[in-house]
Formats: sequence, structure tokens, C-alpha cells
Amino acid sequence: MSEALIDTSAVAEIPEYPMLRSGACPFAPPPEAMELGKVKPLNRVRIWDGSTPWLVTGYAEFKALMSDPKVSVDHHVEGFPDWNAGMRAIKDSRPKSLFTTDGEEHSRFRRMLTKPFTFKRVDALRPVIQQITDEHIDRILAGPKPVDLVEGLALPVPTMMISEMLGVPYGDHEFFQKHAAVNVDRFATPEQAAAGRAGLAKYLIDLINLKLDEPGEDVVSDIAERVRSGEITILEGAQLGTGVLIAGHETSANMISLGTLALLENPEQFALLRDTEDPKVVANAVEELLRYLGIIQNGQRRVAVGDIEIAGETIRAGEGLIFDLSLGNWDEKAWETPEKLDLTRPASHHLGFGFGPHQCVGQQLARVELQIVFRTLVRRIPTLRLAIPFDKVEFKHDRLAYGVYELPVTW
Repeated sequence: MSEALIDTSAVAEIPEYPMLRSGACPFAPPPEAMELGKVKPLNRVRIWDGSTPWLVTGYAEFKALMSDPKVSVDHHVEGFPDWNAGMRAIKDSRPKSLFTTDGEEHSRFRRMLTKPFTFKRVDALRPVIQQITDEHIDRILAGPKPVDLVEGLALPVPTMMISEMLGVPYGDHEFFQKHAAVNVDRFATPEQAAAGRAGLAKYLIDLINLKLDEPGEDVVSDIAERVRSGEITILEGAQLGTGVLIAGHETSANMISLGTLALLENPEQFALLRDTEDPKVVANAVEELLRYLGIIQNGQRRVAVGDIEIAGETIRAGEGLIFDLSLGNWDEKAWETPEKLDLTRPASHHLGFGFGPHQCVGQQLARVELQIVFRTLVRRIPTLRLAIPFDKVEFKHDRLAYGVYELPVTW
């Protein structure tokens, strides 16, 4: 197409994505994105490479498109809106996995992880999660004040649990947390992304080889057995384990710290959770926190593999899609006063774990961890409060997973 035929004024009007959150309310989605969503549920945005995928902000459109077989997670399809240059640089070296395949191929990978993350298996872990939570709060109460709640509770509890389930030695947590951080760094260079991927891949390959000789009752041993049977390659097994390891601690850790901060900023909701004896109230409180707080702040990425008509728009095959979970969870057409944290709100239909066939496989574990940690924290430290002014809290604006770097608290 010649430059003379391009409407440059229209191009200039396309906003950049991701957008900045407001310092006035860092829990809320970016104001500019919310304004777009009030006009229409799908809008063009411009990302780092100059391409202009569709940003999906509407709750109903989110669910419809995430269920559409013409929407693909395959990052090798032309037009896929990669998160950053680092992710684009390493995608050809990443084996296929649960996170990058569709249809039956995706179902095959997903079945490999179904057993350890069933409701029954996860519910049986409650006593272990409770014990780990209590031990960390014991250390917090016995130590000096103030304390960083990220380091003291939010990060170690989910890290210990996912390590236990996977069969990954917790003593290696500093290594895999360091490499996992590169995977969620919005500004990771191709070189940094490649080094992070290679480091975790080698770690998981070595662990799978160990489990082939010394299997245990854990996820990596299950993966090793599938490698032995020829169902998957060792590289595919390592990629599967890497994805679970990163997702299993990074998102829950950010939810614990960010959720605690939201409760501290809403003392009446803190009191409601502290004073209840009803586990159903606790469970619903977690669902509302998952709705209110958008941890995946740069959207879930997809690409259309066929033309789609929706909400008065035509999405063409080969066009990218970005599904912003936080915007869908603040859609005024789906939620009354979405800007209000209300732990009594029926919120189980939120989009915090995504929607459709690629919905988070570890969501039951995350729910149980959050229920136990939040409930135990507010009951055991009922006078918990921020140890610094709210405007001094440093938020992770530069990460794909939103949260806080530190959360100094006292009581």
C-alpha cells in the first residue's frame, strides 16, 4: 500500500499499550484504557514493535473470544502480539507446551497436569499450607519491626508449595526466582530472555534426568515418566515444568502482597475478613480480591486464525488480540461499582484466571493458598498496618506480573 493511501491521522490516534496506572489508585486498571472501554469493548492499540493488535476490554467480549476456536495461543502464527522483544527472540527455541498450543495438542499437555491440581488433591494440602503459613507468621511476630511482608510471607509460602508439588528442592529457590524474574520483566532484552530461558531449561532437564532414576510423588516425576514412555521429549517436559514453576509462585506471591495492601487500604473489608468464622465468606473474599486486582497487567496474548465478527467489529485472520483481565473485571456493564472492593460481592465469575480452554490449570491451588494466607494473617496480626506512607510503596509497573517490590508492615 502506498503511503499516500494511509490515514496518518487515524494512525496517530491509536494509543500505546501497555498504559500507565494512576498513582492516585494503583489498584485500578490504567485510566486511559478504562476510558477506551467505556466507548467500545474492542480498540486498536500500538505495542512495542509498532503493530496494532486489538485490545479487548469488555467482559462479555472477553469470554466470547476466549472460547472461540478461531482465537489461537500459538505464538508462531504471523501477527501474534508478543509481549516484548525478549519473548519474540526466544520463541523459536521454546518447545511446544501447554501455554503455546491449541485444540487436541493443548488438551494432551493439559491432561499431564490435571491430576495434581484437582480440587480434591489441592484441598488435601490445606493442613500443609496452613502449617507453612503459621510458621512464617511465627517468624514475623518473633522478629524485629517493621518487616517486609513480601520477603517474610508472600513469596516464600507459594514458592515452598509449588516446589513441594513439583519436586523441586526449595533450597534452589533463589536460583529459579532470579531466572523467573527475567521471564516477567517487561523490558527484558533478547539476550536476557535467552539466558533466563536457557538457565531454567537446563535446571529442569537435570531434574527430570534425576527423577528418571529416582522418581518421587511429584509433578516432575510424572513428567519424567512421560518422557520415558516417549509421550513427550525431555525439552517439552522441561518447558512444561518451567511454565508451572514460574506461574506457580510469581502470581500467587504478587496476589498475597497486593491483596494485603488493598485490605489495609480498606479497613472495613479487613475487619470483615478478620471477624468472620464462615469459610464461604473467606472463599468469596478471595474471589473479590482476584477480581479487584489485576496481576497480569499486560494482557493475555492471542492471534486470530480466522475472521471474527463481534461487537460491531471485524477481526481479520492474522490480527493480534490482547485480553486485559483487569479491564474485563472492572467492566461497568458486568459489575456494579467495580472500583469498590466489596468482599461480600458474588465474584466467582471473575476473569482473574482467564477463561476458556486455557484457563489457569493451577487456579485451585492459588485459591486455597490465598484463602489460608489472608485469613490467617488478618486473624493472627489484627492490628497490621503499613509501616511507610502509601505513596512510598513501589509498584511493579515494569513487570508483566503486577505487584509490589516490598511491603513494609508493622503492628
